Amino acid sequence: MMNCKEAILLMHDYLDGDLTGPEAAQLKKHLIGCPSCQEHYSKLEKAGALVSSLKPVTAPSHMTTAAIMQSLPAPAKRSAWMKWPRRHPAASVAAIFFMVMLGSFLTMWNEDTQLVVHGSDLEQVVIKGNTVVVPEGHTVQGNLIVENGQIEVSGKINGNLVVIDGNYALASTAQISGDITSVNQAVEWIWFKLNQFVSMFVK
Repeated sequence: MMNCKEAILLMHDYLDGDLTGPEAAQLKKHLIGCPSCQEHYSKLEKAGALVSSLKPVTAPSHMTTAAIMQSLPAPAKRSAWMKWPRRHPAASVAAIFFMVMLGSFLTMWNEDTQLVVHGSDLEQVVIKGNTVVVPEGHTVQGNLIVENGQIEVSGKINGNLVVIDGNYALASTAQISGDITSVNQAVEWIWFKLNQFVSMFVK
C-alpha cells in the first residue's frame, strides 16, 4: 500500500508525464481512497494549468548578451604591490618580521628610561643614582655596557665600553683596552640590538 508521503512525491512526476506503469497505477488507486491527497493533487494540477496558460516573456531586442557584458563594470586591476607578496612569499615573511622587530625595538627605545648595566665584573663599579663609576685603582675585566645613564671612568676597563642613550666621561687616569661605542640614535640602537641578536646564534 502506498502512503501519503510516497504519493505526494510521485504527483509531480505524474503531472509531468514521467510516471507510468505500476507506480502510476498505485498512485491512482491511492488518490481514489485518500481525500487529502486528492485535494493536494487538485491544487498541483490547477497550478500547473495556470503556469501553462501564461504567455512566454521575451527580452527586449537591445538586451543582447554582448550589450549586457559591455555594461558590466571592468574587473578591478590588482596593483603590482598586491601581486608581489604572492610571487615572493619568503621575502614577504622576512619583510613582515623586520617590520615587527623594528616596531618592537622602537617601542623599547622609547620606553626604556631605567639605568641598566651589563658586564661580567660589576663588582668593580659603583652606582650612584643614574651614574656608573669605575673608581681609580679598580679594573673591570670584560666588556661594560651602560644603558640610560652616565659613566665616569677613572680606573681601567679590559674590554669594550658601550654607552646607550647616555654620556661618558674619562678621567686622565682612565684606561680602556677596547673600543668605546656611544649609541644615542634610535637607528644606531636598533643596529646594535640586531648585532647582539645575531651574535647569539653565531656563537
